Amino acid sequence: MTLAYDPNDALAHLRRTDVHLAAAIDAAGPLTLRPQPMQSPFEALLRSIVYQQLSGKAAATIYGRVEALLPKRRTSAWPQTIIDLDEATLRAAGLSRNKTAAAKDLAAKTLDGTVPTLRKLRTMSDEEIIERLVTVRGIGVWTVQMLLIFRLGRPDVLPLADLGVRKGFQRVYGTEQLPTANELADRGEAWRPFRSVASWYLWRVMDQPGPLK
Repeated sequence: MTLAYDPNDALAHLRRTDVHLAAAIDAAGPLTLRPQPMQSPFEALLRSIVYQQLSGKAAATIYGRVEALLPKRRTSAWPQTIIDLDEATLRAAGLSRNKTAAAKDLAAKTLDGTVPTLRKLRTMSDEEIIERLVTVRGIGVWTVQMLLIFRLGRPDVLPLADLGVRKGFQRVYGTEQLPTANELADRGEAWRPFRSVASWYLWRVMDQPGPLK
C-alpha cells in the first residue's frame, strides 16, 4: 500500500519549517514509512488487543492461536465467530480475561456498526475515527493513532502521549526533560499537515548513534 501523500512534499515542508527536525531527517535517512495492508478494522484492532503489553514473540504466538480458531478465507465472519466462541476457548489460546472481554466487545461493536467497515473508515476524518473506535473496550487513543499512521497512512497524526515521540523530541531539541503534551502540540503546529512524518522521524532518531548535526 502506498502513501496518500507525496513524501517529498512532506520532507520539504518539515525541513523548511523546522531546522531541528531537518537535522533529525538527515540523521535518520529516507522516509520508509509505508502503510501495512489491512483486511478490516476488526482484524487490525483484534491484533492490537492481543499485542498489548506483550513482547512481539509472545503476542505473535497468541495471535496465531486465536487466528487458528477463525475461518481462514472468510474474514467477514470473524466477529461472529469471536462472539460464538466461549471464554474458555479464547483463554486457552492465551488471551487474558480482560483481552477476551475486549475481543468480544470489538466483535459486538463491529457487528452493530460502531466499528466501521474499511470502505467507510477511509472516508472518515481522523477525529471521527478516534471518537468511534475508542468506544471499544481496550482500545485507547494511542492505539487508534497507530492505526491511522501505520494502517491507513494518514499524514497528520501526532501521538502526544507516545513515549518514543517524546524521547525523540527531547533528543532533537536538546531539552533537559521530556516535553509535556502541550509543548509537543505547540511545536507540532509547524509540522502540519505532515505530523505523522514528523512523528516517524522522532521515533527513528532514537536509533541513530552520535550527536545530531
